[in-house]
Amino acid sequence: MSRWSPKPAPDEPDGLILFDGVCVFCSRWVRFVLKLDRARRFRFLPIQSPGGRELAVRYGIDPDAPETNAVVWNGEIFFKSDAALTVLSQLTETAPLGALKLAPRGLRDPVYDLIARNRYNLFGRTETCMVPTPEDRDRFMV
Repeated sequence: MSRWSPKPAPDEPDGLILFDGVCVFCSRWVRFVLKLDRARRFRFLPIQSPGGRELAVRYGIDPDAPETNAVVWNGEIFFKSDAALTVLSQLTETAPLGALKLAPRGLRDPVYDLIARNRYNLFGRTETCMVPTPEDRDRFMV
């Protein structure tokens, strides 16, 4: 079992996405989910916030050098490609992509890791976390 295998998380809020708030790519991911999640199932927690740091540490993510995002779904927390595919499987327009979870994690996660390791160089980094629009502010936690 990998350190990044899904773990039980029965006490965490369902639909919570932990993300790197200063990563431009990660912030685009959040905007993408906000746009497609018309049912408003997902909420967002930047790893740089006090609550985000606490959640990251609880599940073995270094909050100062995060290697993964995470999502809580149905009482489990998912990491790396499992996290992204879990979210995509719940959005109507991208639900078919959830079938990619059938591919072994050992094939999916190296692609995820390549992007994650180079995300700041490829997409940039900001000094502050993204600011949600007023209509989405209630979906962000601290």
